Order: sequence, then C-alpha cells, then structure tokens
Amino acid sequence: MAQKKQEFVAHITPREEDFSQWYTDVIMKADLVDYSPVKGCMVIKPYGYAIWENIQRELDERFKATGHKNAYFPLFIPESLLKKEEEHVEGFAPEVAWVTHGGDEELAERLVVRPTSETIICAMYSKWVQSYRDLPLLYNQWCSVVRWEKSTRPFLRTSEFLWQEGHTVHASYEEAQEETLKMLDVYDEFAKNVLAIPMITGQKTEKEKFAGALSTYTMEALMQDGKALQAGTSHNLGQHFAKVFDIQYLDKDGQLKYVWQTSWGVSTRLIGGIIMVHGDERGLVLPPKVAPIQVVIVPVAMHKEGVLEKARELYDELKKAGLRVELDDRDTQSPGWKFNEWELKGVPIRLEIGPRDIKNNQVVLVRRDSLEKIGASMEDISDTVINMLDSINDGIYEKALSMRDEHTYAAGNMDEFKEALENKKGFVKAMWCGRRECEDAIKDATGATTRCMPFKQEHLGDKCVCCGQEAKHMVYFAKAY
Repeated sequence: MAQKKQEFVAHITPREEDFSQWYTDVIMKADLVDYSPVKGCMVIKPYGYAIWENIQRELDERFKATGHKNAYFPLFIPESLLKKEEEHVEGFAPEVAWVTHGGDEELAERLVVRPTSETIICAMYSKWVQSYRDLPLLYNQWCSVVRWEKSTRPFLRTSEFLWQEGHTVHASYEEAQEETLKMLDVYDEFAKNVLAIPMITGQKTEKEKFAGALSTYTMEALMQDGKALQAGTSHNLGQHFAKVFDIQYLDKDGQLKYVWQTSWGVSTRLIGGIIMVHGDERGLVLPPKVAPIQVVIVPVAMHKEGVLEKARELYDELKKAGLRVELDDRDTQSPGWKFNEWELKGVPIRLEIGPRDIKNNQVVLVRRDSLEKIGASMEDISDTVINMLDSINDGIYEKALSMRDEHTYAAGNMDEFKEALENKKGFVKAMWCGRRECEDAIKDATGATTRCMPFKQEHLGDKCVCCGQEAKHMVYFAKAY
C-alpha cells in the first residue's frame, strides 16, 4: 500500500519538502491553468474556470439577495480621471499598464488599463446622482483588471486577474458603513459555507488600507505553510472620491450634499486559497459547492454485462437530483488510473460500481477528504450522496479551522514574536500601540505585516509588543502572499 501511494505521488512535490513547488505541481497536474505567452498572465483552463463559475454563481446570488445589480464599465480609463484622486493614483501608479497608441496614431491622452474602477465609475456616478431619490446606488461589476506585477504566481498574483468589484453610493456615513460591514459579512459567510475556509475578519491599519479609502476591512485566511492570504476586502471610501468627482445630491432639506461611497471585491485568488487550505499529497481537495464535478462514477469491469447500463442509470438519477456528476466510461484507462486522476482533481465523491455491487444492490462511495470507502445501497442514492457532500464540506472546514487554531500564537514581546514566526509559522497575535513606526519596525525585523485588527479583540497585555508603550489594539500579524 505504501509503495503504491509513493508511486502515485512521485510527480507531486511533497508539501513539507517545498510548499511552493507542491502548489505549482497541483495546479498544473490538475489541469487548472497553463502559462501564457504574455509574461505574468495565466490561461485558466476549463476545469479551473468551472471553479470560478461556481464561485461567481454563489456570490452573485448573495449580491442580488442584498439588493445589488450588475453593471459593466469600460476597460480603459483616461489618465486625467486616474490622476484626479492623488492618494489613489499614488497607490496604483507602479502597477499601471498604459495605452499610448491607437493603431499607428499616438493618443492625445494616455489610457490606463483598469487596475480598479473607482475613477471611471465615479465619473459616471457624478452624472447619475442628482437627488436623494437616486440613492442608494448598489452596483457590482464582474470583470478583469490589470496590475503589472513584478513577481507572479497563478491565481495568487497575476498581471491580469478576474474579480468582482462592488461600488455603492449612499446618503450618509452610517449607511455607507453599514454597507461596508454587511458585504464583509457576506464574504465571510460565503467563505465558511461555500469554500469551507475559516476567516479572521477585522480592520486594516492606516498603512495597509486601500489607497483613497477612509477605512478598509478584510478577511484573512491561513494557508498550510503558515502564510496568510488576504481573501477579500471591503472599503468605506468616505467622501474622498465624491468631492474629487463632484458627486452631489439635493437632499430633502433642499441642501446639496456630497455622497458617501463603498467598494468591495474578491478575485480568482480565492481559488489559490482553496488549493492551499484544503489540498494534500494526492492533489486537490475541492469544497463540494464549488467543485466542477461533485460525483464521478467509475464503472469497474465495464465489459461485464449490465455494468455500464447500471452506471448510466445512476448517472441519470444523480443528475436529476441536481448534482454535478460525471460518468467516466473511457475504455482507454484502467479503473485504478481513473481513481488516481479523480483524486488529483479533487472530486469530492467517487462512486464505484461493478458486477458484485450490482448483485448486492449497492455501490462503493469514496470520500476525497478522508479517502474512506463506504458501501451504500442503491436505494435513495441521491439522498445518500447529498448528505455525504454536506458532511465533506463540514469536515474540511473543521480540519482547516483546527489547522489555523493550532498555528495561531500569542506573543508578549519581540523574542516570543520572532520565535513564533520563524520556528512555528502561522498567525501571531500581539498587542500594538497603533504607531506606524512600530508596524514598520516589526516588518523590517521579521518580514511579517499587520493582517488586521480583528473585530473580536482580546486583551493579551497592556504594552505594545514592539516598543513597550501603551497598547491600543490586538493585531494579527503574519507573513503573507
């Protein structure tokens, strides 16, 4: 058994040996992406894109349930618009891709390939908002953005990536703040119930907030190698953009007032998070709700009478129950080869059916998360499979939660901080005075950044972990992607 396992995983680098190479091996062997001729850009292949489509569908339902509508704005942004908000352009300038020519002619004004859409959307909102009757505007956009990254890795950081960006307009700070936190809650619930990933939610520091925002809130996940992943952010933009782009409305009292705005987004880096939180030595372990294939049926001894016919019956029954199911009836590969391939691709349940199973009116179900083999009656097979998918989702969430909790450490001083970060790896909780100087000093000394000031504050002491002065916040620190 050990020999067989070793042979199978020989082409995937063990996580303990080189986590980064393991990640690359998994995404390539599982056929999620390929490298493109354009440096820093990935081609998302059908299996990888199907995961994104399921993420998109689940989130889109949640956005619409909270009153948001989808719209689409231009890919190109005039340079003059980007430069209107000084802090914003400064934050994105190093990553901006410029269009200088249209055909052979030099453009009178350079165009930016959108790194984010605040400026072009605000230009439109200034036309659309006139009265309090026009508010709120609750719009979302599904699109791609371009940020000219120096160092790239598929899904985690690429020069072009897919995302959604919500942009809303409100009459008051209170409404904007409520929206900002509501959408972070939407993300957090989605991460838990759909991606089976536990998140730490809280506020970013002034240093780490979005360029041009009043305040930024985030959800942070811990990967198996002890690094953090910023999985989604929600920003209260205040009135900064409203004043720059002159977005005003006539209020009920007859006074012209500036609006309050928010923006929020998640991207294809969520797929990277799924891989690094749940994956194992055999490859992907996909959460059932985003898995392109939830159940794969593998007939054993297909040439025997009745096997393929029964497999097709089961396929039809599971399909009718609304499950994403595949029948692997290829006669070019052995059942064992197929088992390995579908485990690599992270399909949550494998259903095996052979002559003996048919005789006993049962099937064998194999869970991808635990590799446990379970005999199940063909009667009510759809209900059995649906219940097992729910159990898998709960199981991988609990496993990820345990992994995170076991790799979260409290530090009372810099020696404990360094020890936790270097030798144990993971989140480090520590008290912080709130000063930028200490934030910078911690990063310089350890490579760790502030991930967030969590909503659930703990009192770990009275002094800042760095300078020893009075502490104001408990903060999560980590090295991050």
